[in-house]
Amino acid sequence: MTQRSPTQRLPARRIGILGGTFDPIHRGHVDLGRAAQSALGLTHVFVVPTHMPPHRAQPVASSYHRFAMVALTVAGRAGWQATDVELGQDGTSYTSLTLLRFHDRGFAPFELFFLIGADAFIEIGSWKDYPDILDRAHFAVVSRPGCPVADLPRRLPELAARMTPAGLGTAVLHDTCVIVLIEAPTAEVSSTAIRSRLAAGQAITGLVEPHVQQHIEQHELYTATVPGRREDDRSADTAAGRLHGQS
Repeated sequence: MTQRSPTQRLPARRIGILGGTFDPIHRGHVDLGRAAQSALGLTHVFVVPTHMPPHRAQPVASSYHRFAMVALTVAGRAGWQATDVELGQDGTSYTSLTLLRFHDRGFAPFELFFLIGADAFIEIGSWKDYPDILDRAHFAVVSRPGCPVADLPRRLPELAARMTPAGLGTAVLHDTCVIVLIEAPTAEVSSTAIRSRLAAGQAITGLVEPHVQQHIEQHELYTATVPGRREDDRSADTAAGRLHGQS
């Protein structure tokens, strides 16, 4: 059994935050969240759809549909919950501000783990409030196809001293926020590829959860003839929090 020093302790809560545009949410997102939950023993995983992403084109599907697909994905997963913490805010969605909102809700920085793929984490230097954002939560970085976490110390040498492999007495044992590296298989799929397949009339079976696929087909999202963001979707945005609001 691993022995802990008297100064080390496990936080009572270990909260994962999985953010993204989720346009749509797919197997890769789920694999990432599950890998982090397993490696770190997360007690909760909050899945946070962005309102307006700062580094990407604006979403195709409305906030209403993207939240609905997230809610369908987390249903039945122990400890997982959809939250509209960013959808309820005007303007661009910034992770640094979202983490501060979790602080305002009573979560300490060392209780929070921001879950992110290694391919996205490489761009952390361009994020708002960098490098201060790294002190607002642990960053749990999970490998993605073609981007193993083992490469991150070389690609981000200025952050190498903060990186630690999961399972070696990591961030869950102390108050200092670190970057936890998690090597785990995740599905090779992207939201862009899913939208392209749908626009071309191709199947997406196995790339998203079955209920999400049903929702996409029922509402004809991402098809070539019916844009994912329709006028009735825009009017439904304001109702998203009332219909699915969880926090």
